[in-house]
Amino acid sequence: MPDPVPPPGAMTLHTGGCHCGRVRFEVRAPADIRVSECNCSICSKSGYLHLIVPSERFKLLSGREVLTSYGFNTHTAKHLFCAVCGIKSFYVPRSHPDGFSVNARCLDPGTVESMTVEQFDGKQWEKQYPRGRGEFRPD
Repeated sequence: MPDPVPPPGAMTLHTGGCHCGRVRFEVRAPADIRVSECNCSICSKSGYLHLIVPSERFKLLSGREVLTSYGFNTHTAKHLFCAVCGIKSFYVPRSHPDGFSVNARCLDPGTVESMTVEQFDGKQWEKQYPRGRGEFRPD
């Protein structure tokens, strides 16, 4: 008998973390994820792929004590890096200050069935978010 197909909008528990393993998190998102590739200065230099989720779907499991923060421009975004290995596996984005952006490249293998990458013009951030922030899209 084949495995049952999950209903549309079903959430999968994904885990991930930084390179050295000190920062670990879990995030609830579909198995088929849609991520954004931003061309702003920091995202393009780091190769970040944004999986943005509401805060209630993200849980930091370990590593709070090794996280260090970097801010620039408006300082609304809280760019969090592991102070040991330097990886930014998640952060609080300017577009969704009440949620988290998880770097899809930092998810552990095995739970993501497919990934659709959408381009985002972060160089023109204010034009993309004229209200000063984004909305969470339904999954």
